[in-house]
Amino acid sequence: MDRRRTLVALVVAALSLLLSMGTVAAQSENRDLIDGLEYQLLYVALPLTLFVLLILVYAAVKFHDNDDPQPTTEDPALEITWTVATALILLFVGLSGYSVLVNPYVSPSQALEGEDTSQDGFDSFADLPDTDDEEVHIRGYQWEWQATYPEANVTTESEIVIPADTDVTFWLTSDDVVHSLFVPDLGVKQDAFPGDYTRARTTVSEPGRYDAVCAEFCGAGHSRMDGSIVVVERDTYDEWLAANEGTITDAPDPG
Repeated sequence: MDRRRTLVALVVAALSLLLSMGTVAAQSENRDLIDGLEYQLLYVALPLTLFVLLILVYAAVKFHDNDDPQPTTEDPALEITWTVATALILLFVGLSGYSVLVNPYVSPSQALEGEDTSQDGFDSFADLPDTDDEEVHIRGYQWEWQATYPEANVTTESEIVIPADTDVTFWLTSDDVVHSLFVPDLGVKQDAFPGDYTRARTTVSEPGRYDAVCAEFCGAGHSRMDGSIVVVERDTYDEWLAANEGTITDAPDPG
């Protein structure tokens, strides 16, 4: 009896923790999509895990002193049932993952309908296809990030400024080796290759400062190649660009 109560208490605690984690609001569209997929899969995996665990415990308790075990009898209906159930679960997992992978915020090329999204032939940022997003050009080099805002020719070092509640495109390249811009809180991750141009896309709802790091080992200074994504209100962003046109400057205060 005590074992049953303990098992029930653990199940309730796990479900409570899961539900409380699911109520945390994501800060970006990317993170919302990724978290949503994780919770969908977790909501399916947790009951299955508990079901298998209960069967295992039941079998261990019921048959632990069976000195004359017998093979199970054939049951075609049961075999068909668990085969179909497994197929449905795999179909659900595949469709859930596919729906996130083809989203324009996770696979940015999906947002450039009718455009040549290959990186071949792009010699500079000026050759990149136009988008309807706010664009930021980012260069990775050993061991910092440099961001340029083509609208006003403003440049920042290790701080990437974007407006809140706005679709933003990051065009990334590298001056030396492969780097990778990773912003864990926003669910943004994209590699930067020497001579090539890759795209990351996001929209962030909450102004603030979010840590960014290089997620690709790039040499002796890799551990200190960090920076910030600074998200400010749209009016603040426009005023900051206008006030610093043609300069190298610092990011505005997101507050």
